[in-house]
Amino acid sequence: MRTLIDISDDQVRALARIAAREDVSRAALIRRAIAHLISAESPAIADAAFGICKGGVDGLAYEDRLRTEW
Repeated sequence: MRTLIDISDDQVRALARIAAREDVSRAALIRRAIAHLISAESPAIADAAFGICKGGVDGLAYEDRLRTEW
């Protein structure tokens, strides 16, 4: 999908310098920046699951209790 954005001349020049140094297009740099922003905004799976078992539950005891059901 194509999207039009307005950026300053300084930003265009900076992108051009980085693109030349990394031998990629400005569009590729912008896509990379967008992907980085999206991934930074999305919580990692581990972060989302952290604290799922609250209340001082002993993980090993919980696991042992589950295994007795087998």
